[in-house]
Amino acid sequence: MDAYPEVYTTAPVQPKEKKPGQLTNEQVKQYFSEGFVLVKDFFTPEELQPCRDGTAELVDALAERLYKAGKIKNTYQDAGLFQRLTLIEEEFPGTCALWLKKGKIHKAYCDLWVNDRLLNVMEQLVGPEIAGNPLWNLRPKVPSNDETTVPWHQDNCYTLPESLGTLIPVAWIPLLDATVENGCMQVVRGGHRRGVTADHVGVVGGTWYVEVLEEEMEKTLGVNIKTDVVTCEVPYGGVLFINNAIPHRSLPNKTDNIRWSLDLRWQHPDKPNGFWGKRKPVLMRTAKDPMYAVPQSEWDKFFNADRGSELESSTGLSGEDVDEFDTTHHGPWLTRWPIVRHNRHTRALQVQQGGV
Repeated sequence: MDAYPEVYTTAPVQPKEKKPGQLTNEQVKQYFSEGFVLVKDFFTPEELQPCRDGTAELVDALAERLYKAGKIKNTYQDAGLFQRLTLIEEEFPGTCALWLKKGKIHKAYCDLWVNDRLLNVMEQLVGPEIAGNPLWNLRPKVPSNDETTVPWHQDNCYTLPESLGTLIPVAWIPLLDATVENGCMQVVRGGHRRGVTADHVGVVGGTWYVEVLEEEMEKTLGVNIKTDVVTCEVPYGGVLFINNAIPHRSLPNKTDNIRWSLDLRWQHPDKPNGFWGKRKPVLMRTAKDPMYAVPQSEWDKFFNADRGSELESSTGLSGEDVDEFDTTHHGPWLTRWPIVRHNRHTRALQVQQGGV
């Protein structure tokens, strides 16, 4: 089993210059020792409002597409950001899967991705050369929906094995208070220290998710589930920083509101990014040019991309065969791990690969 403990437990040389947003020395130590750190007041509500507005625009665009295609009879235009997708999902089950599969990005998310304070934190975690990892998500955690409740996993289980030796910090940013009731995240502290990816199995319930069992975590990652699980409630404006090797999951949403959240990732630009498609990391900061800014041509690649088509093409499905409203999600990670439970997502993968 490949292992890279030093990648996840050793901080780079810290910047000598004090910059806005930087973690304290103790927070940096916690990040590399425990695998996570929570900063409860990183952003103001005003700084995150463009992401809320951008999300509302994307929901509106999806509703119009579904309506014009005859998939729904009402666009629910009068519903708010934290209710509208729930109503659409009730009329067209699988809407949330479609949302995650397509992975459409908004300019507001890009602006947040290159936020100076976030990049100042990334400089502390990966060094002065910083790129955006192409695996990002805007997650709609619809109430009482299995397809938006993610089981225990390490992010490395969803990526190519070659990226195990790459530290990929994650900023998990909820667009409202994330609580136990609406499905905040739990992490297993210290589960990253051995620098390995535990065995995962698929799939969970009616979803496309793979999971790592608790006994496997204890055996392979050396954690104690009874004492090492940490529940991370994150207020609006807060950021939970984790890495790609720490086990984590989301709790079910038992409220009436959607728990929207962004997860953004960064890495050293020259290291493997783990993305199954052809997209490359986006350089966001470099010591070679302090005035560097991401060219619009790079952002255009994200704006014009259909992530679902990219991922499916990596498992052999050609773009012309993709149904725009297909709600099955059968990404290439399902070919990496044993499938012990089958459902419509795995059956679609079998058909795609020429099986029964």
